[in-house]
Amino acid sequence: MTTPTVAPAEPSAASSPAAPASRPPGKVRAWVTRAPLLPALIFLIVVTQLPFAATLVVSFFDWNALYPEARTFGGLANYQEVLGDAQLRDSVLTTILLTVVVVLVSLVLGLLLALLLDRRFPGRGLVRTLLIAPFLLVPVAAALLWKHVLFNPEYGLLNGLLTWVGGDKPPQPDWIASMPLGAVEIALIWQWTPFMMLILLAGLQSRPADAIEAARIDGAGAWQIFRYLTLPHLRRYLELGALLGSIYIVQNFDAVFTITSGGLGTANLPYTIYQTFYQGHEYGLASAAGVLVVIGSLVIATLVLRVVSSLFREEVRA
Repeated sequence: MTTPTVAPAEPSAASSPAAPASRPPGKVRAWVTRAPLLPALIFLIVVTQLPFAATLVVSFFDWNALYPEARTFGGLANYQEVLGDAQLRDSVLTTILLTVVVVLVSLVLGLLLALLLDRRFPGRGLVRTLLIAPFLLVPVAAALLWKHVLFNPEYGLLNGLLTWVGGDKPPQPDWIASMPLGAVEIALIWQWTPFMMLILLAGLQSRPADAIEAARIDGAGAWQIFRYLTLPHLRRYLELGALLGSIYIVQNFDAVFTITSGGLGTANLPYTIYQTFYQGHEYGLASAAGVLVVIGSLVIATLVLRVVSSLFREEVRA
């Protein structure tokens, strides 16, 4: 009896691998993956890049708002005038001095506070919340607080403290008039120290505990552990805090405008651009100065991104 021969079954479409032609091309898959991000990208371009492109175009024109018919193309003349203007050079020096002082003092105070909060003590959570609070304030509100509540010569808390300590005839200095740039620096240091503290506290809590414990077993003191272990570990975090703080302080306008209105030698670059644009009505000149500030900020931002990427690489290797 012969057994019937059964023809081999055709492989089903479900069990067979999909043909290469049925798969979407790589570029199509990439666009499908990125499609949800397109609205955000379009919004970002409209909000940031188009105004910058308009500012760049205006910076090449000799354009005074009081004489709109006299608008002419000036090429690089505005940039030459910006780089050669004595007032703008002074504002550049003021901006550099303000940035260096605020960033360095904020880093030192932030490091001290981070070392304090890295220890366990009763009420540490409450202390941490109170120390972070200045950074959460609106910049204008913080500047008004220092101008009227603390620095005011008639009813400010600083002169009130001098009255309470000094007796009948205490000194009643006008703090803003006697140290105008220092008043702006103090207000910014008070607001930016918590930011530095948070970055450095994160760095302290990421230290390798085994290395610190081994150093203690070998007889290293607190200063030696800080000098040879903690400080080298915090180097990247210190750089990150300094660069992020520099980006903000270079562009700071609120404190200068609110506390001194740019007077008494406190006009930095953003305030000088504001004066040129809104008070001098020199649209082309102000736009050229703004473009130069943006270029400087981009240089600093590039350094920030490199530091952040190096931080991530170190964390991955660890």
